[in-house]
Amino acid sequence: MGTALVYHEDMTATRLLWDDPECEIERPERLTATLDRLRQRGLEQRCLRLSAREASKEELGLVHSPEYVSLVRKTQVLGEEELQALSGQFDAIYFHPSTFHCARLAAGAGLQLVDAVLTGAVRNGLALVRPPGHHSQRAAANGFCVFNNVAIAAAHAKQKHGLHRCVPGWLQGCGPRRHSKGRHRWILIVDWDVHHGQGIQYLFEDDPSVLYFSWHRYEHGRFWPFLRESDADAVGRGQGLGFTVNLPWNQVGMGNADYVAAFLHLLLPLAFEFDPELVLVSAGFDSAIGDPEGQMQATPECFAHLTHLLQVLASGRVCAMLEGGYHLESLAESVCMTVQTLLGDPAPPLSGPMVPCQSALESIQSARAAQAPYWKSLQLQGQCGQVLGCRIPPQAPCSGYDSELSLDVTPVLTSPSTHSPEGRPPPLLPGGPMCKAAAPAPAPSSLLDQPCLCPAPSVRTTVALTAPDITLVLPPDVIQQEGSALREETEAWARPHESLARKEALTALGKLLYLLDGMLDGQVNSGIAATPASAAAATLDVAIQRGLSHGAQRLLCVALGQLDRPPDLAHDGRTLWLNIGGKEAAALSMFQVSTPLPVMTGGFLSCILGLVLPLAYGFQPDLVLVALGPGHGLQGPHAALLAAMLRGLAGGRVLALLEEDSTPQLAGILARVLRGEAPPSLGPSSVASPEDVQALMYLRGQLEPQWAMLQVRLIAEAWLCPGARLCRRGRWGGQGRASEC
Repeated sequence: MGTALVYHEDMTATRLLWDDPECEIERPERLTATLDRLRQRGLEQRCLRLSAREASKEELGLVHSPEYVSLVRKTQVLGEEELQALSGQFDAIYFHPSTFHCARLAAGAGLQLVDAVLTGAVRNGLALVRPPGHHSQRAAANGFCVFNNVAIAAAHAKQKHGLHRCVPGWLQGCGPRRHSKGRHRWILIVDWDVHHGQGIQYLFEDDPSVLYFSWHRYEHGRFWPFLRESDADAVGRGQGLGFTVNLPWNQVGMGNADYVAAFLHLLLPLAFEFDPELVLVSAGFDSAIGDPEGQMQATPECFAHLTHLLQVLASGRVCAMLEGGYHLESLAESVCMTVQTLLGDPAPPLSGPMVPCQSALESIQSARAAQAPYWKSLQLQGQCGQVLGCRIPPQAPCSGYDSELSLDVTPVLTSPSTHSPEGRPPPLLPGGPMCKAAAPAPAPSSLLDQPCLCPAPSVRTTVALTAPDITLVLPPDVIQQEGSALREETEAWARPHESLARKEALTALGKLLYLLDGMLDGQVNSGIAATPASAAAATLDVAIQRGLSHGAQRLLCVALGQLDRPPDLAHDGRTLWLNIGGKEAAALSMFQVSTPLPVMTGGFLSCILGLVLPLAYGFQPDLVLVALGPGHGLQGPHAALLAAMLRGLAGGRVLALLEEDSTPQLAGILARVLRGEAPPSLGPSSVASPEDVQALMYLRGQLEPQWAMLQVRLIAEAWLCPGARLCRRGRWGGQGRASEC
């Protein structure tokens, strides 16, 4: 399966026929410039090209009234004065004799894309369309939008492919509580256009089968479309309560860190709990740097990361449809980044410091607070008595947990008097989340002149095993490595470690060094190596030292299982060590963190989204090591999800280290995600256990002062702990303990 690109040159026909400064930015060159850039980059040639078809009257009628469709049809025979007069009846709209044809093609392109993805003809895709659609309402054009392309695609997916949610009577009005019987199919719509897609919101605000997320320039209601219902407290109606998620930006200038923080701390926790079967993206790039509408500062490569983070959902079934974007250079580069990522290429590293703006943090916190009553993943902070200042008996029963990740380990919170983060600021991280005054975004020429489109190495993924396994099934373009480092060199690296003296350990180390050198030299993008369990810690130590001495400036190591921190690991800011599977939650420094393996799937997701990825994005490594050591406790889908999400870092340069006796299935699934395939779904996620929550909250409290990407405040609402009085003395007392009520 590949990536579809849906387009039709007729969509360039409609254009403004009279002077209108408000509408003149929506012009045909938006498509032609973007398509030209896709061809220059060789990206169009790598896609399955589909020619858009017109949506039928019945398909348009899935969301629009017959009277409105008839009105738009009549524009085909109107003169210029009549078109201008009709356009004046709507907000920010112009009609053209070709509008009806173009708008039907735009809607039809989305339908073709959804059909191709849901029938398995392609993995994902982009519909390059105009006019855009997300402002269009049931009986009204609005904001350059005629027919609501994404909404029509969602309604079509529900009707034709059975993607809908059945809500039993006992759940009605209770928000997104999971129905445990049966498996229903749902749709996530992510609207990253800089304007609020109120048309989509109105059409689905009472529909629990569609989760709609929109971030948008709002400025406390002073930015178009000037709607009260664009604010964070607009969360849906009736059975749809909690299925509308609005993230209003109240200042301009939001950048890469703000967008990534919004995904990690708001969208993705809800999306994993929602567990969609299809992701639709209202892909407006007026939220990118240089656009006159948005005045934001997110660079084009940021959209590669957003796309990558969405691809871990719905088994990678992502359908993006163009909305806004009016700076031609920024638009074209951002679309290229999106398509490149859909094709499976690694996301380029993000530029600039990963420090969210204070205004962005406040907006994210406000949205989390508005959504918390409806989502268990946002309520986890209130489940444990020693987390948010509300005492709960230690053995208080909690329902809804699974045991699929269960380990016989009880987390012990280490006293911060003996283990505390270092007080010094990190050498590679900015000091704090300060927001610049609202001002127009700077000219993007310096960031767009040399776009960060990094071609993937000819060998995307390599597997280095000491002995071939006939049961190992790999994709055809994943290479099984034959070579090994020189024996003298391998022995020199092994000499300080007694566990590497045995022949099989030395052989495995030679293959790992050879693979690592290929990655550092740019010949291989990612890889998998195996080592005997007895030599896992020593092999990992060598891999860290080799990486740092052969070109890696910042190395992230995520070690799972019984893998001790290398004794000579420096605190110099070049290595970020995260151990998931230790016996206690501890922050030896801001660069050396240990946490027990979460007991539940919900805790695992919370750990990845709330700790691992914020630290990793803040650190911005150029090499990632993932080590699954003895007793790591992860099942294949969980390991695949972790590897897939870490692949968004370091330009995809990820080396996974496994035990030799790991199952061939584990190596195979990791090879597929490292080459760009979507990880398998974890299914409906449980909530985190009290122990998982306690460990996570402790570490966040310890690390937050040094890591700006962790500085999304945790909302403590009184309803989280029934009958408890909300303590206002702060989340953590002066000695690192929770404040008590």
